Amino acid sequence: MASDVPMSPELEQVDGEIQDIFRALQNGFNKMDKIKDSNRQSKQLEDLTGKMKECKRLIKEFDRILKDDERNNSADVNKQLNDKKQMMIKELNSYVTLRKTYQSSLGNKRIELFDTGNDQVAEDNVQVASEMSNQQLIDAGRKQMDQTDQVIERSKKVVAQTVEVGSQTAAALTQQTEQMKRIGNELDSVHFSLKKASQMVKEIGRQVATDKCIMAFLFLIVCGVIAIIVVKIVNPHNKNIRDIPGLAPPAQNRKLLSIEDFRRL
Repeated sequence: MASDVPMSPELEQVDGEIQDIFRALQNGFNKMDKIKDSNRQSKQLEDLTGKMKECKRLIKEFDRILKDDERNNSADVNKQLNDKKQMMIKELNSYVTLRKTYQSSLGNKRIELFDTGNDQVAEDNVQVASEMSNQQLIDAGRKQMDQTDQVIERSKKVVAQTVEVGSQTAAALTQQTEQMKRIGNELDSVHFSLKKASQMVKEIGRQVATDKCIMAFLFLIVCGVIAIIVVKIVNPHNKNIRDIPGLAPPAQNRKLLSIEDFRRL
């Protein structure tokens, strides 16, 4: 249906798409009563829900274009366009209410017109914004900007704290890395010391074994010498035993001179 309100080509195109969706919604809800199968009714309701989502998106687009063209239009034209937008919102809300009625009757809780509550808030914002004056819109925009600035400042503080924590963590990691390096060097020194000590123990063991052999050999020599001495003393006339070098032969039996023999001399 053609509109008597003067609109830009872009706005007129969006308005035409919205009117097409409204006609499709009207025909779709008229068919709902003729469908007896609950599954087919649920499918039809899902299709209508998708059309309502698209219509809502187009109304938002209509509002955006209207605000962009607001300075180029007269006050009367802007008022007529805002009234037209309000009529679109009311008509869409009527279909939303009708959808809820059919949904309640079907007991189908799976179909949701909006994914989150933020979309409903956005729709309310569209309705409220259309009823506000320019000064109120400016004040609301400034308030929103102040809130955004506060959020940004809080975000900056969080980022600064995060950077500080990251710096402290990096410093701690650097200290731990240096400590690990020192521990590694100390372990290398201990390993070298153990290896050297093991070599020294082996050398000492070889020296002790050598000393034992020498002592045993000396012990045998001493035992042999003692045995020869004992045999020589016990059996001095045994010719089979050679004299030990440095050991004087046993004294011969000598006849002691008597006093009379001494006087004769």
